[in-house]
Amino acid sequence: MSLKLILLFLFTAVVLSLFSGLYFLIRDQGKSHRTVNALFLRVTFSSLIIIVLLYGFYTGELTPHQP
Repeated sequence: MSLKLILLFLFTAVVLSLFSGLYFLIRDQGKSHRTVNALFLRVTFSSLIIIVLLYGFYTGELTPHQP
């Protein structure tokens, strides 16, 4: 499994978590912890994205654009 596919999956998970948190915020009106759980997942997935990017740059599998 390539790092780009892993990054795509993690980015999709972040976006889905963002919209589920918005949905829970509107629907529950602060009466449950589902919004906080969605925020926790979003922060976790974002941290994993940073870790995978650093690993990819360190190993040379990912390279930044060069002008």
